[in-house]
Amino acid sequence: MGGVIGRGDSPRHSSPASKLERKMVEAMQQRAQKGTSVKSFNSVIMKFPKIDESLRNCRTIFQQFDEDSNGEIDRQELKHCFQKLGISFTDDEIKDLFQACDIYEHMGMKFNEFIVFMCLVYLLNDPIVSQARKRMGLGNLEPTFETLVDSFVFLDKNKDGYVSKNEMIQAINETIGGERSSGRIGMKRFEEMDWDKNGTVTFKEFLFAFTHWVGIDDNEDDGEEE
Repeated sequence: MGGVIGRGDSPRHSSPASKLERKMVEAMQQRAQKGTSVKSFNSVIMKFPKIDESLRNCRTIFQQFDEDSNGEIDRQELKHCFQKLGISFTDDEIKDLFQACDIYEHMGMKFNEFIVFMCLVYLLNDPIVSQARKRMGLGNLEPTFETLVDSFVFLDKNKDGYVSKNEMIQAINETIGGERSSGRIGMKRFEEMDWDKNGTVTFKEFLFAFTHWVGIDDNEDDGEEE
């Protein structure tokens, strides 16, 4: 769990309380009411290899959406795939999702950004999207997405839809038994998640950190070509 976030480009500072963020927070608050099966952050760490393998299997879906095979999904390609799948999102909704996941402002979603996009679609759980997920081949990925949602719920101790610095430190304390280094470790992990440096972490920020923790890098495609 030692991946360092933010190599290369600096991620965009997201605008506070966007419409999409409010939807994420509300969905996470509702999900928190069901509780979580995660008992410690160690249990999540133990699942890293399996989660990594599952997420890498998304590459086939990513390549289907990447119509020009340039290693990124632009907004038009995203719109096309929604049309093919019969997902009736408005242009503004597609724009919001795209901008939320294009965190480096490349005007295109790379593979790790696409994983975050799919997990957000899973969280929002629109009935139409639920059916479309099966057509996208995402049915087998739902247990992995559910683990990620469960992990966030575990960290979000007060169930407000965000993770604070104190909540992250508390989670690490529970994992390593209150050792002296737990505060320092908790701070480091929180800093890796809090990309916009506003003191709270959204589910989207958590997902981006998670892709790095399990070793899925935004520059992975470049490395494969060398």
